Amino acid sequence: MLGTPQKILTVSELTLLVRDRLEQGFPDLWIEGEISNLRTPGSGHLYFTLKDESCQIRAILFRIGAQRLRFTLREGVHVIVRGRLTVYEPRGEYQVVLDYLEPKGIGALQVAFEQLKEKLAGEGLFDSNRKRPLPLLPRCIGVVTSLSGAAIQDILTVLHRRCSILKVLIMPVAVQGDGAADQIAHAVRALSLSGDVDVIIVGRGGGSWEDLWCFNEETVVRAIAASPVPVVSAVGHEVDYTLADFAADYRAPTPSAAAEAVAPVLQDLVRTIRRLGERQERGIRAHVSLLHRQVAGYCDAMALLLFRIQRYSQQLDEAADRLRVSLRISLEGFRQRVQQALHEGMVSGPRSKIQRHLVLLPYLMKRVEECFRARLAFRRERMRSVLSTLDALSPLSILARGYSLVRTIPDGRTVRRASDVAVDDEIGITLGEGRLMCEVRQISSESARLT
Repeated sequence: MLGTPQKILTVSELTLLVRDRLEQGFPDLWIEGEISNLRTPGSGHLYFTLKDESCQIRAILFRIGAQRLRFTLREGVHVIVRGRLTVYEPRGEYQVVLDYLEPKGIGALQVAFEQLKEKLAGEGLFDSNRKRPLPLLPRCIGVVTSLSGAAIQDILTVLHRRCSILKVLIMPVAVQGDGAADQIAHAVRALSLSGDVDVIIVGRGGGSWEDLWCFNEETVVRAIAASPVPVVSAVGHEVDYTLADFAADYRAPTPSAAAEAVAPVLQDLVRTIRRLGERQERGIRAHVSLLHRQVAGYCDAMALLLFRIQRYSQQLDEAADRLRVSLRISLEGFRQRVQQALHEGMVSGPRSKIQRHLVLLPYLMKRVEECFRARLAFRRERMRSVLSTLDALSPLSILARGYSLVRTIPDGRTVRRASDVAVDDEIGITLGEGRLMCEVRQISSESARLT
């Protein structure tokens, strides 16, 4: 404690001092390590630990940097990062704040490519049973590419050379850079839903892996897979593969090859149609000749058949004559039996019985009418008696004789005893004619007497 007194630091002052020394001494670091303890909270920041065989250090990649990652960060990935060393003051721990991160030994784009390929393949977007055949002779071809590239010129040249009658509908888009993927996806959806095209070519010329990256974007792949018309992918050169190639119905190595795949050679079609026409003509002639021979054979058979028909016709005429005589005899016998039955029916049949009963009908109708009138008079008299009884028992008749009906206000209870009300209660009195609204002044428990 002897000598010059030393300055005493607080914990915060010491932490700030260490932080300043670390940030000044290590402003730009490149570190290699393995990802562990990865956390992805709702803030969008990425917190994890970089470790090797013997040591570890905390690291953080803020949301802005995390959004720029082309791939999904996972546990166990060996990465190379760049950042600056600093101290997290609340815990007094030193950590690395990152501004760049990439997998070691493989590019970030390649990792993103493999991850998205695995995801979309798991959804079945690349299944071969989803692939549709290209139309034999499309009426109109849609093309999604850039107007400034060589790809559009190659496509148009090949289409015109192979089949000049085809219509071409071009949707110009950017084929690299920011926003290119959204333009390509929108153009594919617009063409496929327009109903104007039978097949769509999507592509561009060659370029670097970064230049072709927009054709690996998920929005482009899903738009191609969802297209109701066949899609041909023609991206880059033959050695270039993108996710659009896996989702398309047909993958062409170059834009020119795509044009050759969708457009038949018009002259070849004409020659094929002529050859098929000649084959059809020869087939028709051979078939007609065969029919002629069959008809001639049928005519010979018809002559023999006609002879048999004539013989059977003669036999049929003779049988008809015999049947006519037999029917005449049978009808005559039937007629005689019917006449005999009619004669017997006139004597003992129902007609004579009906005539006898018709004499009794007026008498019976008269008796029924008299019985109905007597019963109706009885019913009328009985109804009058019931109505008279009901009228005598009606409360209205009682009120008409000077009585009244008393109810409480406002609940409408019928007052039968004096104890049902209290002084100052309001009551309603219904008379034979009219209604009175009264207030109780006095209550007497004496029984009512008629005077």
